[in-house]
Amino acid sequence: MREILRKKRNGQRLSADELHQFVAGVTDQTISDEQVGAMLMAIFLNGLIPEETVELTRAMLNSGDQLDWGADHARVVDKHSTGGVGDKISLPLAPALAACGLLVPMVSGRGLGHTGGTLDKLESIPGYQVRLPAEEIHAVVQKVGCVICGQTDRIAPADRRLYSIRDVTETVDSIPLITGSILSKKAAAGLSALILDVKVGRGAFMADQESGQGLAESLVAVGKGLGMHTAAILTEMDHPIGRTIGNSLEIHETIECLQGTGNEDLIELVAALGGELLTLTGEAPDFESGTATIRKTLTDGSALERFRQMVEAVGGDPRVVDSPNELLPASPLSTVIECTEDGYLHSIDSLNLAWVALDLGAGRKQKTDTVDPAVGVEVLSARGEPLVKGQPLFRVHHRDAIDDSIRQRLLDTITIASEKSAVPSRILKTIR
Repeated sequence: MREILRKKRNGQRLSADELHQFVAGVTDQTISDEQVGAMLMAIFLNGLIPEETVELTRAMLNSGDQLDWGADHARVVDKHSTGGVGDKISLPLAPALAACGLLVPMVSGRGLGHTGGTLDKLESIPGYQVRLPAEEIHAVVQKVGCVICGQTDRIAPADRRLYSIRDVTETVDSIPLITGSILSKKAAAGLSALILDVKVGRGAFMADQESGQGLAESLVAVGKGLGMHTAAILTEMDHPIGRTIGNSLEIHETIECLQGTGNEDLIELVAALGGELLTLTGEAPDFESGTATIRKTLTDGSALERFRQMVEAVGGDPRVVDSPNELLPASPLSTVIECTEDGYLHSIDSLNLAWVALDLGAGRKQKTDTVDPAVGVEVLSARGEPLVKGQPLFRVHHRDAIDDSIRQRLLDTITIASEKSAVPSRILKTIR
């Protein structure tokens, strides 16, 4: 192991055998934390060429179990997001893809910091179980067409140890290591195709388009190197997605989307990511046809029915689809924040809005924090819309009394312009 460390410290290329030896030692604990940390820092400082990143990722996915779909492999797909504010895209996307005949074993995560977690949102649904053994993941997907659940202990176990050491050695922000972490878990699900939603901007992990594109290009190259049809869409995250931030609130918005009455901001992203996957798998002849097919599932009820079936299959109450107001957690208090001047809503600062929701209890500042599913913020006006003084801008859902600082912080998240301006698409670039 010391020779491998020495080579990467000196910026030399590692062979596939050397990378697999390193990951094997990480998994079976024969390499010390100090040596793992040294290797991670050497990678952070010197980088990996694409071929090295492919082999590192391959070794990580081979460290645990992999799902085998047999003859159905060509239809197995997934989507990964780098995280954002109000990002509930996976929730309508998975059933929409299932309604198109694809199989979606979507392994998701929890929220931390200003970014929300898909599993936290789903746990707002009474009875929904996010921890499933691999056999049940396989069975639910074969029965329903999709499932959204948490990572099992046996999927890419090397990644858990590597990430915990990256966290304490300040090596999280390494594109090769980020790539390996994301794709080892996705590839272990036995995917034929993967779409990546790489978010950039105020509320994103990648603050600017240049760094986001670097990550997207790495993910696409390595995904292809592992044998998956892979593409990435760069999307803007300066503004919150849709109109809700908060777990139960985002399930409400998801159901509206699946009922065909959703926010176009959310629908555009669902259709684009799903349309790209339909194109990658050959289920659609081109991107435009793919997006139209996804949109159709959101209006004809087929995606909604798959969502209902998925909820029931993992122990959730399927009546939530028809009666969300009765079954989803609701905060005991709500407060409307009104506009203070006339004009046009020009922008909404997603990062600061997320911190308000976090302080209400909608997320975690530390991994051990408990999430309150009922609290959060509704955005009552969209970018580009005219505003009148006294018009409702936000509805705060809260458990305890809030002081005027919350009101002021929310008002500070918006920019009001004197003239209307066009609202550009969130979709910045597609990398194939």
